[in-house]
Amino acid sequence: MADKSDLIHIRKVTDLHANWSEQGSGEPGKFSFQLVLDDGAEEAVIRPTAKSAKVLVGEFVAGKSFYYDTSRGVLLLRGLD
Repeated sequence: MADKSDLIHIRKVTDLHANWSEQGSGEPGKFSFQLVLDDGAEEAVIRPTAKSAKVLVGEFVAGKSFYYDTSRGVLLLRGLD
């Protein structure tokens, strides 16, 4: 039997919410993406740097579907144009 830590827990991203929050006057803000997984069965939040957030937005626009490995914190992009 496989060790539980060896299992891959992948869920489909069925909705996405992008957020930006101010961190104080003159300070850079923070980005986050809330991933709704399998129609609300689970949620995950990722907090990329501003540079990574820009890249992710491009991937979200270009991709056809997205999956999230909940055990490893890995976003999987499928069908990029």
